[in-house]
Amino acid sequence: MAKKSKKVRIGVIGTGGIANGAHLPGYSLIPDDCEIYAICDIDPVALKRTQEKYNAKHTFEDYRKLLELDEIDGVSVCTPNYVHFQPTIDALKAGKHVLCEKPIAMNAKQGEEMVKTARKAGKFLQIGYNSRFAPTNQAIKRFIDAGEIGEVYYARAQSLRQRGIPGWGVFIDKEKQGGGPLIDIGVHVLDLTLWMMGHPKPVAASGVTYQKFGKRDDIVGFMGQWDHTKFTVEDFASALIRFENGASIVLESSFVANLKQEEHNVTLLGTEGGAECYPPSITQERHRSLFSFEPKVPNSNINTHHAEMKAFVECIRDNKEPLVTGEHGLMVAKIMDAIYKSSDEGREVTIE
Repeated sequence: MAKKSKKVRIGVIGTGGIANGAHLPGYSLIPDDCEIYAICDIDPVALKRTQEKYNAKHTFEDYRKLLELDEIDGVSVCTPNYVHFQPTIDALKAGKHVLCEKPIAMNAKQGEEMVKTARKAGKFLQIGYNSRFAPTNQAIKRFIDAGEIGEVYYARAQSLRQRGIPGWGVFIDKEKQGGGPLIDIGVHVLDLTLWMMGHPKPVAASGVTYQKFGKRDDIVGFMGQWDHTKFTVEDFASALIRFENGASIVLESSFVANLKQEEHNVTLLGTEGGAECYPPSITQERHRSLFSFEPKVPNSNINTHHAEMKAFVECIRDNKEPLVTGEHGLMVAKIMDAIYKSSDEGREVTIE
């Protein structure tokens, strides 16, 4: 009889929205594989509420105390963007594998340090881009990797809300978030697009950002009403990203835009066909006619966050590389830095 593998012990730093909405539920659904061993939050009320819900063995208000527990194998960093860097660095140095929520950090300089630390520690760093775990996206990826749409030379990545400024958290605070829709939801479709394209090397970006609605008090909020006096991020951004192989991506992201309908999609154009992710479809020319078809995939309605947590646990247990690596998160951060700099300076910016 095969020996049963020991449970992976998980520590969670931050018990806010993403922890309670994604990470903790995901881990709790696989109790045979992992244990929510310790949780941490600077807010004692939130910490107690979460502990009662998930029955974690240990609770801390200082994450460094959590990292002193030798029993912990992996850590979820579920803090706001400006608190991704240090807990991740410290967790890696403490010998823990890390799943850090997206984006990897506030900027590429921090991301670079996180990636280097993971390599030096011999631990893996996974970044929370959960869109890759959708079975339909994985089906499209297999199709592309098989060469069936040829050379992917152009892509359009869109994450456009009509009235979607979050009315909670630090999403409107540039000092703590790093930016607005571009760094919050734009990074998701950008990461998905880069993955679909095989992560070609980015060489330059030209971007523009706008702040047309966030500071106004006459704009309705579909995601709660934000404090317009504290709004310091963009509410719309677009960019053209160029790659060493000649390919390009156009990226659009908004919290607020006067659109007939919201858009969340990735479109890929190849020499032998095209693909879209939401809803999934492939378009090809056959026998001098153009055909489009939609793949039907088992379990297509799974919760991608839960799949992401399951994958993190499996990577720890089986000692395998994550689907979304720290290096992938760093590439997104480098592109983000270039887009924001391009908007500030009004010129195309080279990506090193």
